[in-house]
This record gives sequence, structure tokens and C-alpha cells, in this order.
Amino acid sequence: MITSVSRRALMVGAAMAVVLAACGEEKKAEAPMAPYEVEEKSISQLAEDLAAKKTTAVAVTQGYIDRIKMYDGAVHSVIAIAPDAIAQAQASDARRAEGKALGPLDGIPILLKDNIDAVGMATTAGSYALEFNVPAQDAPVTKHLRDAGAIILGKANLSQFAGWRPAETVLNSSTVGGETKNPFDLTRSPGGSSSGGGAATAASFAAANIGSDTTGSIIGPASYNAIVGLRPTIALVSRTGVVPISATMDTTGPMTRTVRDAALLLTVMAGSDPLDPATKDADANKKDYVAGLSTEALKGKRLGVVRDFGGYTDATKPVFEAALAVMAAQGAELVEIPAGSFPDHRVEQLAIMSFDFREDFAAYMKNAPEAQKVRTVEELVAFNKADPRESAWDSGLIEYAASRTTGRADPEYAKMRDLVKQRTAVEGFDKVFKEHNVVAVVLPTREVADVMKPNGEKQPNRIPKENAKAPGSGSSIAALAGYPNLSVPMGMVEGLPVGLSLIGPAWSEGELLAMGYAYEQASKMRAVPVAYKAAASAPVVQK
Repeated sequence: MITSVSRRALMVGAAMAVVLAACGEEKKAEAPMAPYEVEEKSISQLAEDLAAKKTTAVAVTQGYIDRIKMYDGAVHSVIAIAPDAIAQAQASDARRAEGKALGPLDGIPILLKDNIDAVGMATTAGSYALEFNVPAQDAPVTKHLRDAGAIILGKANLSQFAGWRPAETVLNSSTVGGETKNPFDLTRSPGGSSSGGGAATAASFAAANIGSDTTGSIIGPASYNAIVGLRPTIALVSRTGVVPISATMDTTGPMTRTVRDAALLLTVMAGSDPLDPATKDADANKKDYVAGLSTEALKGKRLGVVRDFGGYTDATKPVFEAALAVMAAQGAELVEIPAGSFPDHRVEQLAIMSFDFREDFAAYMKNAPEAQKVRTVEELVAFNKADPRESAWDSGLIEYAASRTTGRADPEYAKMRDLVKQRTAVEGFDKVFKEHNVVAVVLPTREVADVMKPNGEKQPNRIPKENAKAPGSGSSIAALAGYPNLSVPMGMVEGLPVGLSLIGPAWSEGELLAMGYAYEQASKMRAVPVAYKAAASAPVVQK
């Protein structure tokens, strides 16, 4: 477990400069605002209360900090609280007092997955190899949030390197942040790799979280934590300033407690970035996603029902059928999609990611400060073997990437990438959308959350065999196609949440959010965790 000293060490130096810059010269202490209960408050409700002067950004921010300090010792979902969080809140309150509020996100505290750059905090990706990676500037997605007045509350824990390490040990953990627990049941997985963001959002440790997703890292935790998660089209949102796995599949996206909140965040996050060429069409396709929300959005929509992915099990079948009944009652027309319509490309997917990680990691690290010594995959492998804080953990996937010495120049890489895109997009989703005349497909997001294995006990090997035939996930196929995926709470199985996914064609986020909103409002399946509170008396690590 990381100590309070080592947590703070990750933020020293540049962090203090940010505090001083944000605060300016020392001011006299203001009268404290009355406590504000933040639990289960949506962004929309927070914004209304701030606008009505029922509370202040300082009180809201302090409310989340207090909850983190009270409960996160049991959950391990937050790696660090921003040292200038209260200063950011004071600046928001000052703007509002002058009648210059920046919009509905002004004064709203948001967590970032700790692979997203924010000035004043180290971006560790959960690894001590990056403990000196304190960025000189925000990632564009962070800047968009700040420009809208959002408070960057801190960094959420994650599966180390967004799930790229470890391969065989605990899948929802990092050496920096420890093992994240599911707030509904501390013995169950919270999902990965945005594990901390999923758990923290469910437990109201922030108004929302910005996660990253390569093959389901937003979607899985959304399902396991009864929250809303959106993986956008590649690339509606910039990936610059995000510790990468794969430029082919990486994206960031919102993790919230309501669909409306996800729409609010995506409206701010989306847009083209000259440093990320894949986003060139983003400005032409982004929109006001909140304006498109409607409880009538399912009426007359044809949806394809998919039952042959891994999330469809005997346990999830009853709640899935109930969700389909809700959609039908809201006017949706449901069409069965034949089994085998989508290929299993996990072997090729992993190979593509390994080629990408080798090059994309080095490209990201070129902007790291001088104090940050690890800058290549080879140096990362060496660090993991030499540093006692890291050496006990498996580095199988990182070593696998290091072995791809030819990089993306290897002709096999382009061949695999193009084949997989053809099979998943053109011959997969596009064919289903066209032949069955459906606007999206609907499926269970994930199976019921697994019981977590003790630290050090091996998980199944994540490097698939060439003849792997087990069902894949809809989220990984959508990721390979580059298509958007929305998961919303679907219900409870064995006392644990499961999610419902809507996957649509490129740039269909507006329609997916609208349909997800209509389902959410009709079903009311968001559940509130309580199990984590029972551990409140346990010693809490000072963040």
C-alpha cells in the first residue's frame, strides 16, 4: 500500500507552483460554508444548487474530499487529491460571484484516470516507473474541462498501464494505488482498467470521472459499478497527453451516474486536436449531446439484439430480457441478430496493441520532464525488474511489446490492422446495421463481476492461443471497429450490478445517448452501493 509520504511525493515541485499560481498572494480565510451532502448528486443537480447559491464550489469540493478520506481506505479508488483542488473551487466561486460562471460544469469536481495529464500532479499510469512524470501542460481533454470551469479533483486508480500490466496477477490494481475494490462487494472485481474511476464514481467520491478505454476499460467498470460509461468513436476526443496503449484503439470518455451527465461531459470533451491527426473529423461531428436527449428517443428505433458475446450468461439473461421489455414498451423494435455475426479477433487485437504500445509509449514520453528517466518500453522492462516496488509483479505484456522490435514498419502489422478493421467494421457492425436495418445493437455489457483472487495469485493468462474460441466481448469488437459504445445500468444479479450496452456506427454518440437516456428514465436501474461504508472504521490512508 502506498504511504501518505509517497503519495505526496508524486505531486511535489510542480504541484506547489500550481497552488501558488492559482491562489496568488495569501488571502484571509473566509467564513466556512455549511457542509453540503454530495452523495448521489448528479452534475445537473450540483450545477443547479451552485447557480441557486444553495452551496459553493468550495463546499462541494470539500464534501468529496471528506468522503474520499472517510471511505477510500476500503476502496483504494483514488491515487491522489489535487493539491490545488480548493484553490480551483475558490476561483470558481469568485467567477460566479462576479456573474461570470463558465457554464454547467463550473465548480464541478471531476477525477481523471491517472494516465491523463494534469498540471500539478504526476501522471503515473499506476507505476513507480513514471513517478517523476509531472507534466508541464494539461492534456487537451483536461484543458477542455478546465476551460469549462470544472475542478480537477485528483487522480483515480487504474489497472497499471491501463491494463497492459500485469498479465497474470491482480487485474484491477496498480503498485502506486493498490488494489481497487468494488464498492458493492469488496470481494468482487470493480472491472478494469478504469477500476478506480468506476468505483469512485459509484461511491460518490467525485461528480464524475474521465476514464480511458482501449478494449473496454470504461465499459467494463461501468457495468460492474452501476454507472454510465461511454467509449466514443475513434477519435471524437483527443488522446494527446494520455499514457497510451494503442493509437489504433485508445480513447478517453466520461464515467458518470447519469446519462445526462455523460452527455454534458462529452459536449465539452469532444473536438479536433492538431496534435492527434485521428481527430481531424471530430469538430465536424461533435454536437450538443444534452440537447438531443429525449424520453421518446426509443420510439420507432430498430435495435439489433446480440446474444453471443461473453456477457450473455444464464445469470444475466433474466435482467437482459427485462431490459429488452422496457425498450419495447418505449417503442423500440427489436431484431434478433444471428449468432456468429461478429468475429473473435482477440489474438490479432493483442498483437496490434503490442506493436502500438512500443511506439506510442515512446512518443508520449518524449514530452516528459528531465527528471523522468524511463522513456522506452525497454527501459520500462528493466525498471520493473530492478525496482523492488515493481519486481514482484508480472511484466508479460510489456515484455511482449518490447519483443516487437520492428515496430509498425513490420508489414504484418498493417496487414493485421487492415484485416481486423475490415472484419469488425465493414463485415461486422456495418453489415449488421445495413442488412437488419438497425440503428444500433444492444447486448449485456459484461457478466457478473468475478470474485477477486488474493494478491499474487495468478489470473488466467491474457495472451490468447492461436486457436482461441471462447466468446469475446462486444466492447473489444467495437473498439477494433472504432465505434462508440454506451453502457447504462441494467439491473442487479446476485446483489451485483450489470450493464446494458448500445453500440452504434461512427459518430452516433448523440443517438446512443438519447436512447440510453430514454431507457434510463424508464427503467431507473441505477443502484447505490453501501458495502464500502461498513469498512469506514478501518484505517484510512491520508491522500
